[in-house]
Amino acid sequence: MLTNLEHLGLAVQDLEAATALYTTLLGEPPYKREHVASEGVDTVFFKVGGSKIELLAGTTPESAITKYLAKKGEGIHHVAFEVADIRVTMARLREQGFVLLNKEPKRGADNKLVCFVHPKSAAGVLVELCQEIG
Repeated sequence: MLTNLEHLGLAVQDLEAATALYTTLLGEPPYKREHVASEGVDTVFFKVGGSKIELLAGTTPESAITKYLAKKGEGIHHVAFEVADIRVTMARLREQGFVLLNKEPKRGADNKLVCFVHPKSAAGVLVELCQEIG
């Protein structure tokens, strides 16, 4: 079961410029910066009420974010939902015909296990499932 809108992921070309922009827009600095080597991204997180904004910038030419930016430009990359049990949610979605981009959950940013739902099976939106680790 999806329990909460966890965050919106925004793909950006220049992480420092976007961080400054969102700090001004939201009136608060980010609470976390993180490099996720396995995904080839640097991330910055802002809290907004009970949800978050995640800025993502690719760090390698092979990064999914780098490729996304080259194809579509800056903007909303994904919507992430918190789940109580990611494996149970993944099994339920598979049974209901959703295409998952991950066979098993993987470690993501912000101390989460994550899995992505293919946009073709989610009305054109890349959906991320997130479960807090620990």
